[in-house]
Amino acid sequence: MKILLVASAFNSLAQRLFTELREHGHTVERPAAGGDESVRRAVRRCAPQLVIVPDPAPPLPEDIRSSHTCLLVRTAPPGDRGPSPLDWALREGADRWGVTVLRAAGEPDEGDIWASVPCEVPPAGKGDFLRGEIADAAAEAVLLAVARFASGTYRPVPQASLETRVVRRPPFTQELRRIDWERDSTATVLAKLRGADSRPGVLDELLGGEWFLHGGHPEDRLAGRPGHLLATRAGAICRATADGAVWIPELRPKRRPGAPAGVRRPATLALGGLLPDLPEVHAPLRLPAQRRTWTDIQYAERGPVGHLRFSFPGGAMSTSHCRRLLAAFRFARNRPTSVIVLGGARDFFSTGLHLHVIEGADDPAKESWTNLTALNDLVEAVLTTTDRLVVAALGGHAAAGGAMLALAADEVWCRSGSVLNPHYGRTGLYGSAFWTYVLPRRAGADRAAALMADGLPVGAAEARRAGLADRVLACAPREFGGEVVRMAAELAGDPGLGARIADKKPARERDEEIRPLRAHREEEQERMRRAFFSDSDPYHERRAAFVRPGAAALTPAGRTEIPAPPVKDMTCA
Repeated sequence: MKILLVASAFNSLAQRLFTELREHGHTVERPAAGGDESVRRAVRRCAPQLVIVPDPAPPLPEDIRSSHTCLLVRTAPPGDRGPSPLDWALREGADRWGVTVLRAAGEPDEGDIWASVPCEVPPAGKGDFLRGEIADAAAEAVLLAVARFASGTYRPVPQASLETRVVRRPPFTQELRRIDWERDSTATVLAKLRGADSRPGVLDELLGGEWFLHGGHPEDRLAGRPGHLLATRAGAICRATADGAVWIPELRPKRRPGAPAGVRRPATLALGGLLPDLPEVHAPLRLPAQRRTWTDIQYAERGPVGHLRFSFPGGAMSTSHCRRLLAAFRFARNRPTSVIVLGGARDFFSTGLHLHVIEGADDPAKESWTNLTALNDLVEAVLTTTDRLVVAALGGHAAAGGAMLALAADEVWCRSGSVLNPHYGRTGLYGSAFWTYVLPRRAGADRAAALMADGLPVGAAEARRAGLADRVLACAPREFGGEVVRMAAELAGDPGLGARIADKKPARERDEEIRPLRAHREEEQERMRRAFFSDSDPYHERRAAFVRPGAAALTPAGRTEIPAPPVKDMTCA
């Protein structure tokens, strides 16, 4: 079936639906951006049999709704109405939620129901929930709705006939998110922070300014006067609550009138000179099981397997993230293990360079280069590990240099809901992280070139067929970590593991004779260097548009203002 996706952004949910529909044999090209004329042009070019619009749903022109079957993917169970369904689910502590696919009508959530799928609500932030359980339910519901539509016999269920009670919820405003540091318990503060971890953040006053707080994690030992800052750790700040403390990894300044939108960065970096003299608390690499505190990198051993888990907000890896993860990997490499598992947590694996940190730097070109070389150092360390097997375990998405980090491992394990973007499409960069070696090594030269040129997301099943993944784990997000532990133990006990490890060094030497890793790195970095430090390259303009739409980009030569590009009409053409 020919299907047109209409999305306000080609975000994680839209990408998941895109890959799932293509995996099931449907023709789905790049999504159309929202806007009446954009949608009309896309419909004329594509002549779709079905139009699918995932949340957040842009409005559709009435003439398109009347002439085509248009299905909205609403991230809420039947009967729940209003613009902020996930926010209310988390605010009210729902155990179960769901996704509903319904016919687009005059009111965005009142059309007839084509499919609905329930899901559990995890003890996680909104973004993680959306990319995990909600995305799984959305994929199942959309495929069911498409199959029902294709049958030509199914009649959607009018909402008026449902016994489900209709609940109309208002928009979830910042006033509902506001934290009362003097009275709110740690549990209450965490619920508010996690309900807005990725977007929009929790607006708060801090050190004389207004900031959006992003992310929240408990702290079990530090305490102090409610609302006061207590310590820092790996870029995060610890802030006292009424009965304890929380860690807040990222901040974004509130936009001032006439100023460009602020960027979300590690809290200590965002505060800069405003930050008082606070103790830097060591980030424990090996965290005792009974601790309830935050660290973004953890190492644990289970017999001959070393598990190096990391979880960075949004998957982005700044220079500091890369350097600390490299130090942790070197530590793991010196332990008496035969297998190292990189990742293994739910949600993002890695999305490569931290474009927000780069955009907020005094010299974005220099920070781009520094971040790139730090990421390359990390990937090279994985590629040159020849005395044990390295597994990359992707519980969620991987993109750009983060995807290449995964492909540098000996084996890549993906959860069935993972999406890979093994290209640099959003910035138009040539790419680095040894992609000219790791991508052809796995997918072949022609397929590697096509992946980079197409700039399209790849689902887990397609990744396995293309050689980008070795195993696909069909499990729920909450089960992924346990499955990885079990599979890694089986791998470590495989009688053939010793022979596989013994083959790694001569294989690396043969590849080195064909073309040294240094040659791959130098060629890639030279192409990237020209983009970073060129006045005319579109990288800086595209980065600014991606990080803060509508803002002016900063070029390396005096940081001259360049108008941000308009939103492109991404249609089936």
